[in-house]
Amino acid sequence: MRVLGVDPGMTRCGVGVVDGLAGRPLNLVAVDVIRTPPAADIGSRLLAIADALAEAIACHRPDVVAVERVFSQQNVRTVMGTAQVAGLAIVAASRVGIPVALHTPSEVKAAITGSGRADKAQVGVMVTRLLRLAEMPKPADASDSLALAICHVWRGSAQNRLAEALRAQRALTR
Repeated sequence: MRVLGVDPGMTRCGVGVVDGLAGRPLNLVAVDVIRTPPAADIGSRLLAIADALAEAIACHRPDVVAVERVFSQQNVRTVMGTAQVAGLAIVAASRVGIPVALHTPSEVKAAITGSGRADKAQVGVMVTRLLRLAEMPKPADASDSLALAICHVWRGSAQNRLAEALRAQRALTR
């Protein structure tokens, strides 16, 4: 399974691509950070991010796009920009028929480190180990996008099997 993980952000949007199957070694395909200048107007920033996300999807042809589920933060301005970029990733994948999965930050941290309260450094260390990299991907947005992809490789297939079983059960009871 090839998963493209998106760590949404207006100034820095992490995009990481991982190949793997649950229980098997993972492979890094690509990692990048889409950057936009804070001084630029919001329309041009969103357009640049949308174009870069569409290009990454076209280039890497993922089976699924995993996006960080936006959660409430104290800084409303930050959460709004993050939500807008998450929406761009969802639209870019949906436009070409690729399924989208949303994972919360604590779900990703728990999948990668075993603790939903892990800090960014711990996530980065584990991403480096799991992908057998010589050095930690930087900035943290890069590591976080890879962590999202890894989380989905490990948890997504189980979630898909559960959803399928529920659909089959509902069909039998109708």
